[in-house]
Amino acid sequence: MTLTTATAQGGDWPCIRTVGFDGILISFADRLSEPANRAALAFRAAVERESWSGVAESSTSLVSCFVRFDPLGLPHAEMQSKLATLLSARDWYGADMPEGRRLWRIPTVYGSDLAPQLGEAAQAAGLSEADAVRSLSTTKVRVQTIGFAPGQPYLGELPDCWDIPRQQALTARIPEGALTVAIRQMVLFSVSTPTGWRHVGQTAIRLFRPESDAPFVLRPGDEVLFPVVGRDAYENLAASGPDGGATCEAIR
Repeated sequence: MTLTTATAQGGDWPCIRTVGFDGILISFADRLSEPANRAALAFRAAVERESWSGVAESSTSLVSCFVRFDPLGLPHAEMQSKLATLLSARDWYGADMPEGRRLWRIPTVYGSDLAPQLGEAAQAAGLSEADAVRSLSTTKVRVQTIGFAPGQPYLGELPDCWDIPRQQALTARIPEGALTVAIRQMVLFSVSTPTGWRHVGQTAIRLFRPESDAPFVLRPGDEVLFPVVGRDAYENLAASGPDGGATCEAIR
């Protein structure tokens, strides 16, 4: 059974749907927007605060919150009722962001042989390379979700000029720490992989640390700046350790 509540987003949003035997998905839109991403993050934090018996875990995507539970101890109808009651408690699109978020500054080399598609991306955005670097390095972006690879963040949203498409063909491989851009988002790659996103910057941070108690460095809701650093400074930061010169502070 699907429960829906009409909202100002248009259509039947948010929407509660079952996912398999032990999952429920609460979606706040059918496409990315700041209010929908905010709602997903805030609602997931509220679910965690409820500490309902029978809930095994929760997570977020760009515009949805997923809840996995034990249907033998907590029947679907009861779980849906709990979620619907929580959903109707407030306007989640205007909710405060969850506590515990951090602002990260991750030094980045733009362009050069380290990030060879800066010029191509700048042209697609209608910017000079200098203006593109200024825009990318000074725009504070949110970790909207973690996905595709362990610890890999999708970050946004960038100004409208960055609503550029992905490439039609894949780049054979980009390195770990690559900063890429498309569709008003950045992706900071946690692994070396093929991609259709344009490689505009290179960082030295290692985002996935399986040996750590907290293997994912960035968390949904964190904010990130990618300040410019020169090639020589980048090489020194790359040799300095897994943070690659990245720093963070609590958002209050």
